[in-house]
Amino acid sequence: MGHQVIIFDFSAIRGLWEIRVKKHKDRQKEEKQRLEKSSLEKIKEEWNFMLECRKKGIPQSKYLKNGFVDTSMEILDKMEKNSQLRKKRALSDASDKERSKYIFQISGEHWTEIPDSLKEQTHLKEWHINNTKIQTIPAYIALFQELKVLELSKNQITHLPVEIGCLKKLKELNVSFNNLKSIPPELGNCENLEKLDLSGNLEIMELPFELSNLKQVTFVDVSANKFPSIPICVLRMSSLLWLDMSSNNLKDLPQDIDRLDQLQTLLLHRNRLTYLPHALINMKKLSMLVVSGEELVEMPTAICESTTGLKFISLKDNRYETIPCQETEEIESERDREKFEKEFMKTYIEDLKERDSVPAYTTKISFSLQL
Repeated sequence: MGHQVIIFDFSAIRGLWEIRVKKHKDRQKEEKQRLEKSSLEKIKEEWNFMLECRKKGIPQSKYLKNGFVDTSMEILDKMEKNSQLRKKRALSDASDKERSKYIFQISGEHWTEIPDSLKEQTHLKEWHINNTKIQTIPAYIALFQELKVLELSKNQITHLPVEIGCLKKLKELNVSFNNLKSIPPELGNCENLEKLDLSGNLEIMELPFELSNLKQVTFVDVSANKFPSIPICVLRMSSLLWLDMSSNNLKDLPQDIDRLDQLQTLLLHRNRLTYLPHALINMKKLSMLVVSGEELVEMPTAICESTTGLKFISLKDNRYETIPCQETEEIESERDREKFEKEFMKTYIEDLKERDSVPAYTTKISFSLQL
């Protein structure tokens, strides 16, 4: 028996979640301030230090002075010089240092451009650039032939260079929550790409057909954009397991959507869908389907009666009419709202996936979040 959950008060659930997150953060802040003023933190530090000394066989006379614990790390350093533990730690540090040689990472709004010195480090395998004011990616990225991960989320990037197509070993590309309006066709040359995240750019309306070459892609997230339909190139990604098209301008689905015969999760909520095609029944591996049900008037009954274990979630959540909540902080921009919505839905869907079963019909639902 398949599972259908119809949620009528989803906006209220989201508002409750916002309140709980805010209260949790306030409690964390209060607890941190309390501990800073309390002697308990000092006692805890001394106790942990004493336990560490005992493990290393350090006598009390080395760290007790007039009845007080001397938590100076110099004591441990002196006793560890010739110990096996220090050797292991040195090996671990060396391993971390070796790995860090292949990773470039910057974050913070004080960054407005990528430093020129980066072009000399073509051995790098990963770029992690987040929460900056960087707007452009340099063309010399083509020199980084070993690059496997390009994580560029939450910046102000306006376009991707065509040279990105030279990255033959690239496996992950995340340019979510930037200012992109289009994607270069050359990205289709990255045939080893497995994960593509373009969510939250708000203005992307189409993807180039050349992306049909990405046969290794298993994860595509193009949510929070302006796609009027599922791109043709996406329907040709034969290995796709996860597709998120939520928060776009979809009004219908292609009749040949069952070409995605490996797809397991399909997220379509916050669109304008009026019907679901019969082809969805042919997608035997589809286990999670989420849609918004305000305008949905037609769908195959077999979706809810399927023996495949499909969880069909119909959310009654009008994206244009949110329930005001006086206890939540005002979110400044549409992009901030989309970030929050995405975080909320990720938590919600993960919770559903962990359940062995879900109610067959629900008019109201209480959503609890463990913080």
